[in-house]
Amino acid sequence: MKKLILASVSALALLGVAACSDNGTDNTTTQSTPPPAEQPMKPATPPAATPPATDNSTTKSITPEKPAEPAPAKPAPAPAQ
Repeated sequence: MKKLILASVSALALLGVAACSDNGTDNTTTQSTPPPAEQPMKPATPPAATPPATDNSTTKSITPEKPAEPAPAKPAPAPAQ
């Protein structure tokens, strides 16, 4: 039994060292992409300003009519006996 455990631990150690070793050569290649075409920067044009509404048709009072109340809590169901 000791020999089996020792062989398993040795095999795992060998695989761990092989996985972490860096002496292999990396033959993978990557494909580069061409850079985007250069386009001249355009100056930003802000949208035209609009005056605030003066007829009070689009604004309401900020204060609420009635304060918000939480929903009533439901009692927990009785445990089954």
